Amino acid sequence: MRVLGISAFYHDSAAALIEDGRIVAAAQEERFTRKKHDQRFPEHAIGYCLDAAGVGLDAVDHVAFFEKPLVKFERLLETYLANAPKGYRSFQAAMPVWVKDKLFQRSNLEKALKPFSASGDVSDKLLFAEHHQSHAASAFFASPFEEAVVLTLDGVGEWATTSVSIGRGNTLEMVREIRWPHSLGLLYSAFTYYTGFRVNSGEYKVMGLAPYGTPRYADLIAEKLMDIRPDGSFWLDQSYFDYATGLTMTSPKFDALFGGPPRKADEPLTQHEMDLAASVQKVTEDVMLKITRDLAQAYGIRNLCLAGGVALNCVANGKILAEKHFDRVWVQPAAGDAGGALGAALAAYHQHLNKPRTVSAGLDAMQGSYLGPAFAQSDIERRLAGAGARFNVIGDDQALIERTVDSLADGDAVGWFQGRMEFGPRALGARSILGDPRNPTMQKTLNLKIKYRESFRPFAPSVLREDVADYFEIDEDSPYMLMVAGVKRNRRRHMSAAEEGLFGIEKLNVPRSDIPAVTHVDYSARIQTVHAETNPRYHGLISAFKARTGCPVLVNTSFNVRGEPIVGTPEDAFRCFMGTEMETLVVGNCVLEKASQNKALAEDYTSKFELD
Repeated sequence: MRVLGISAFYHDSAAALIEDGRIVAAAQEERFTRKKHDQRFPEHAIGYCLDAAGVGLDAVDHVAFFEKPLVKFERLLETYLANAPKGYRSFQAAMPVWVKDKLFQRSNLEKALKPFSASGDVSDKLLFAEHHQSHAASAFFASPFEEAVVLTLDGVGEWATTSVSIGRGNTLEMVREIRWPHSLGLLYSAFTYYTGFRVNSGEYKVMGLAPYGTPRYADLIAEKLMDIRPDGSFWLDQSYFDYATGLTMTSPKFDALFGGPPRKADEPLTQHEMDLAASVQKVTEDVMLKITRDLAQAYGIRNLCLAGGVALNCVANGKILAEKHFDRVWVQPAAGDAGGALGAALAAYHQHLNKPRTVSAGLDAMQGSYLGPAFAQSDIERRLAGAGARFNVIGDDQALIERTVDSLADGDAVGWFQGRMEFGPRALGARSILGDPRNPTMQKTLNLKIKYRESFRPFAPSVLREDVADYFEIDEDSPYMLMVAGVKRNRRRHMSAAEEGLFGIEKLNVPRSDIPAVTHVDYSARIQTVHAETNPRYHGLISAFKARTGCPVLVNTSFNVRGEPIVGTPEDAFRCFMGTEMETLVVGNCVLEKASQNKALAEDYTSKFELD
């Protein structure tokens, strides 16, 4: 039994294929088209998934779409009618798109799927899940739990913005929800917009900026914008927002409350934006903690699953884990809409078709989230040669690892392209740029000379699972970089009085631990535990780095520059390598040194991609 899942037409289109309940493949369309957050029909991702299974669409039993377009249209109409005549401009902009295209999504999907079918018969294959059902299914059915509470938080699906389900075996029952327009995700996006970042892209920048500020506006948000109940349920005063019926996120009333108009993207960041970021982050954490405390008490279930875009807030996730109201917390690595493709397929298989579910002892079903394309060594060599790359092939795996450690220990930024590509927004040691976390200049170098992005952005540590508790205040699996914890106190550096007195971005260049490149200004780190079972080569690399230096940690950031999707092919990796100040590139068993390359192939990546 095969089910293909699809998410599309809003942002982060993706496809996923399951076979008898096992995840065969999953990928985002942006990795193939090179358009960040590509929302178009995921034809390339679908083609990859079918190729990975060695089948055409005729061998797929069902195609599941991740939401119900007509229900979403119902919500739009009801919102506009309830608020008329307010919102007419938004209504006028939205309706032609729906009338021309989105109302006919079933027929449009059938038409787009036909090229994948030799018979051309796809009409009986289509199924539609609800948006939050897809998120919840992606979390629970892929988790390592037989039973769990499942919390989904995002901007909005059809109507739901927050939902709670109970998962047992192959069943998933929704038991609570908060509905549009009251949305924790859209509250966070409103502050993303107001602080000058792009909605549906810049929320993680707000999270990274928050530790530079003081949450001086948190009480104001909770008192004026929201009504937060003890169980975490909430209501938003829509007079402060414009997203329901307008063309922006915030209203003039919001702007007046927080001191003026939104920051323009090209204006410098000030302490004001840092304090706003800290404030909305604190409110988000408070709401999520209230919800999860109440869920633990109400249902008495010891496992928690999280999904939806808000579940990518790894700082809040880390605090939920640290409170220990649940024994184990598992977050879907593709928690946003891309993961809805996988969730739709899993929901169709287990809920619609009532197929059994098998839970592996101790491991989840995501296979480390390494579900994308891989390239054979011969193909890598052919592709790199075709791109004009000059490389050496090191056939012995251990020799390759030792050569890579040489570069890391010398202070190089190393492009690392190995095995199957990650599914979800995080690079997890398959399409990564790596560095030495002990190097006090590595964070600044990676931001300004490799990623071409804002200097305040933190980097994550990849740490051997067996050593995580020696460096960080956590001793749990965190394979998907979705938990934040503090750096161990014995590894922190004592700050002088003058250093403690610094504010905002001034804090950036002060080393705060013996792994300064991955220690944020509040002594936190977004942790990826690396497991030999799911990525033996990456585990082997960090183990060799530990043997050489005594440090079982590497800096890990995604292999791309600001505004670019994570690289998908060896050619993508080579172009990015030649467009940045990265010194070493390792693709499969090929090692490339920047000094050996043809300088005529250098590219200017500083402004190649639209800013995110």
